[in-house]
Amino acid sequence: MQHSAVPELAHTHTRPIHWLATATAVAGVVALSSVVQPGSATAAQTPGPRTASAPAAPTTTGVDFPLECGPVRALVQRKATGDLDGDGRPETVAVVHCDAPMGTPPDALYVLTRAAGEKTARVVATLIDPQERRTVTRVSVVDGAVRASFLGYSTADVPSCCPDVKDTAQWRWKDDRFVRSTPADAHSV
Repeated sequence: MQHSAVPELAHTHTRPIHWLATATAVAGVVALSSVVQPGSATAAQTPGPRTASAPAAPTTTGVDFPLECGPVRALVQRKATGDLDGDGRPETVAVVHCDAPMGTPPDALYVLTRAAGEKTARVVATLIDPQERRTVTRVSVVDGAVRASFLGYSTADVPSCCPDVKDTAQWRWKDDRFVRSTPADAHSV
């Protein structure tokens, strides 16, 4: 074994007195910090400019959807919100179908709005009618336009279980109505 060229220093070995001194110092700091507390904060927050809160998007609760469901109720499957007509108030787009116990009922795609002072929203446009036999798989509002992906059928002979068409569409408010188009980034399958 090789010996160190530097002699052993006394302070490099801990002894019980060192631990006792450290514990006493820590206890003193803790005791002192519980007695000495900082003063109360005196800085005041200066109020910034008041901004009007944005109006809330209409909810689907209580809406009378124009959907014939017989003994079952209408079920909101998906929804998206955004300002579709540029008036600064958001609209809600709702994917709705009958809550059938079996099968895949066709979806409807409705636009809802709520006038100032009204509690319940109302349907102002039908973008996809349930008679079109579509199943909406995705809906969003992007740059003031409604975008939807959906499944459908190439002919009336295709069974309801097996949609054979996958499609996308976009609706934009123009000249007081929704105009349907195909999104630029749409890819057909």
